[in-house]
Amino acid sequence: MKRILIADDQLVMRNMFKSILAGQGYELALAVDGNDALDRAKSTVFDMVITDLYMPHLDGINLTKKLRSLQEYQGKPILIVSTEGATKKKAEGKAAGATGWIVKPVSSDVLLPVVKKLLA
Repeated sequence: MKRILIADDQLVMRNMFKSILAGQGYELALAVDGNDALDRAKSTVFDMVITDLYMPHLDGINLTKKLRSLQEYQGKPILIVSTEGATKKKAEGKAAGATGWIVKPVSSDVLLPVVKKLLA
């Protein structure tokens, strides 16, 4: 079973990801911010990380950089999700090591194919 770590400071977003992915056979862990996600990622190796861009304490881009510095996450997909769709921000995410970028609002029609492809 593939493990996915979801980092978002908004409960409603964590629950939305959970409702989309839970029935798909993935083991999910939910983190309340970037620091929480980093701590979880260090104690358990996940097959994929989905992170919000804007979070307190540690944002999605810096979380991505920190994860990419860990041996276990150098080849794992990291997906940044944000209301921000600007090319400059997407370029920052790519430079940090993000595998992909999805603009909110997120629907199952968009999220599921991307997750399945990245975990294939």
